[in-house]
Amino acid sequence: MKYILLMLGVLISLAGTPALAEMSVKLEGGWDGKKVPEGQQCSLQGGNGSTPPMRLSNIPKGAKWIYVEYNDRDYQPLSSRGGHGIIGYPVKGPSAHLYPVQGMKPKLKGGAEVIKKARSTGKYSSQGYLPPCSGGRNSRYFAVIKAIDLNGKVLEKIKVNIGRY
Repeated sequence: MKYILLMLGVLISLAGTPALAEMSVKLEGGWDGKKVPEGQQCSLQGGNGSTPPMRLSNIPKGAKWIYVEYNDRDYQPLSSRGGHGIIGYPVKGPSAHLYPVQGMKPKLKGGAEVIKKARSTGKYSSQGYLPPCSGGRNSRYFAVIKAIDLNGKVLEKIKVNIGRY
């Protein structure tokens, strides 16, 4: 009986706890998560790609930066930990617009920074973000979005598919 009363007390106390909203992302600017928009591929493939613009909501309190790690799920050397580069955006408050930044560039506009350049090499080498560059082989590109505090601690992360190319 004690156990039942204890569990009932725990359930009642949890029921009064407000649910924490999870950070969410919405792609913008013609990016739909299914197909990389025309012209957003790398220059080697005839494009002039930029990062996809995104709208973030429910950014955790204390976040000072959003880091976006870009990856190609189908090309193992660039499939994780920002293989296509990591871009950082300073943020204030619970929402943010992550504007597009030009691919292949080491210096970015508007306070965004290259946190880590793409790991690509040779003719695919980039000083920043490497736009989709699979030659149209239907590779699946995605981003991992991390809310970071002043001490570099990851407060929350989410993943979004950005499209196939």
